[in-house]
Formats: sequence, C-alpha cells, structure tokens
Amino acid sequence: MHRSFFNIFYIALAFFFLGLGLIGVALPVLPTTPFLLVASFFFTKGSPKFNRWFLSTKLYKNHLEEFLLTRSMTLKKKLYIVIPVSIMLFTSACIMDKMILRVLIIFLMMYIYYYFSFQIVTLKK
Repeated sequence: MHRSFFNIFYIALAFFFLGLGLIGVALPVLPTTPFLLVASFFFTKGSPKFNRWFLSTKLYKNHLEEFLLTRSMTLKKKLYIVIPVSIMLFTSACIMDKMILRVLIIFLMMYIYYYFSFQIVTLKK
C-alpha cells in the first residue's frame, strides 16, 4: 500500500511536468527541457511501464535523448532554456517581499549559469 501510493504520486507528478513540458513546446517563455527532465525522473521512480512509454515518445527523443546520452547541448538550446528561466526567476525576485527569498533566487540563478556554462558541454552545430 505504501509503495503503491508513492508510485501513483510519482506518476501524477510525471504527467504534471510532462504537461508543463508540452505547454513549453508551444510557448517560448516556458522552457520544455527542464520540465521533461523532471518528468523523466518521476516516470523512472513511478513505473517501468510509463517510463518505457515516455522513452519511446518523439518528445523525449527530440528534447532529451541526446542530452542524457552525451551531457551536451547546442548553444541555441542552452540559451533557449536559460533565458526564459532567468526572466521568470528575476521577475519572481523583484516581486518578493522577503530579502532572504531574493538572495536564494539570486544564488539559484548563479548556480544555473554555472551549471549550463561548465557542466554541460556546448556542441558546435
């Protein structure tokens, strides 16, 4: 019972993030790849059957497969992810009342820049 509750919870989260990723395909202000990465994580935790299904989708193959195999992205794809995320985080920081939350968001933005600059290889295409 305990295990099946978490499986259902993980699968529900996976579909939620998959939905956000699908919206991100159509809306340039919402990045697709990070949401699909989170969806992939939750599909893996929740159900081998749903995970196999997700891995077979064109959405996965077009947006995640190369990154997960090579840990690399083109500069265009990196910017397509980082710029909208930065805009959303910066906007959130500007409207926050608490200074500690602003500082946390700034540190999160710095980590994102570090990670995309130094941890993900930039492909030349």
